[in-house]
Amino acid sequence: MLSRERRKKLKLLNRYYKMTNFYDFLKQTALKGGVILAILLIAFFILDYYYLDTHAILDSLMANYSPLSILSIFYASETIIGILPPEMFIAWSSKMPNPVLYLFILASLSYLGGATAYWLGKLVGKIPSIKNRLENRIAKHTTNLRKWGGFFILIGALLPLPHAIVSFACGLIKYDFKNYMLWALFRFVRFALYGWLIFGALS
Repeated sequence: MLSRERRKKLKLLNRYYKMTNFYDFLKQTALKGGVILAILLIAFFILDYYYLDTHAILDSLMANYSPLSILSIFYASETIIGILPPEMFIAWSSKMPNPVLYLFILASLSYLGGATAYWLGKLVGKIPSIKNRLENRIAKHTTNLRKWGGFFILIGALLPLPHAIVSFACGLIKYDFKNYMLWALFRFVRFALYGWLIFGALS
């Protein structure tokens, strides 16, 4: 049973999130994520059935590129720009001798890539001219991070927000690193969920 003081704090927090449109943002982002995932899966089935042999493409990747090369590219993407969709690498991991192990490695690299992006943001934050320029370019993310803190990091870890940019923004505004690392653990949840869906689609 929650104490009266605890209930009061939760009510105030709930009111704050309503006033700052957090719930609307969460709904829109979750809907966007669901639509993107559905489009990806539908496109995969259509391409695989009518046009492409997805298994052959993944086999070709395995034959021409070492796991270290692919994992290095993934880590760089999760650190710097986050433009390469993790789903593509999850599909690749499904063809490896131990798919679950490689999925865990991908999730770990994504987590570490985010941490690296955090420290890059913190390093850049020490240079006022560059900090101001970059903060203006990612103003939407830094504003939301200041408003919602850890919950915004959670959304970035789970839903289709660029995890690398959210992590960079955390470092740029000097968000507490320990709290960042705790909230970013939800990145593993995303990989587990997407891995379950993609492994099932490719089986």
